[in-house]
Amino acid sequence: MSTVPSPEGERADVVARPRRHAAEDVRRRQLIEATIDAIAAVGFHATTLVEIAGRAGVSPGLVAFYFRDKNGLLEATLRHLAVQLSASLIALQRDAATPRARVLAVVDATLGPTQFDRRTASVWLAFWAQVPVVPRFARIQRIYAARLLANLRAGFRAHPSLARLDGDEAARLAAATAAMIDGAWLRATLSPDVGAGARARDLVAGFVEGRLALLDLALMHTG
Repeated sequence: MSTVPSPEGERADVVARPRRHAAEDVRRRQLIEATIDAIAAVGFHATTLVEIAGRAGVSPGLVAFYFRDKNGLLEATLRHLAVQLSASLIALQRDAATPRARVLAVVDATLGPTQFDRRTASVWLAFWAQVPVVPRFARIQRIYAARLLANLRAGFRAHPSLARLDGDEAARLAAATAAMIDGAWLRATLSPDVGAGARARDLVAGFVEGRLALLDLALMHTG
């Protein structure tokens, strides 16, 4: 019997593959959402593959098939949240008409309301706690930190006042702003006050505005 597939069989296979991939993407998303729910409900250490499988309505073996272990699931979940954060930043920067607005777009994206959602914050907290002991999480953290700094530096360097100075000043200001973003997010996330997130955003935005105003004033008097 010939083993060469018929044209009809080839077409059927081409159609089946995208459907199969789409179904796998849906399943992965389902498991990621179940992971977020589990971490928010019982914490990372109490979250098991069995717990996640139960919330997703699948067998633990299927969870292991897609993600191998709990760290694999947390990594996939974190990447999912990082993609959402990146999409938010891109959308905000698309509407930013000035360098100042581009910097504030980074602040708005990283300290926006969605970043203080309890489910989302639970995953980020679990991730930061695992960074010192899980090398692949440390790599993700380095990438995240580098991208945050790059976005801030690009905005600061393009600002008229900073454009007249050397690049080190923009880099220092970007590093200070990034540190404030991370610290303000952590303090607000751990605060029981529902308005802490909005105040964190205003605090960092005020720092950025104040520093740029001082630079503008200084260069006005020296220029």
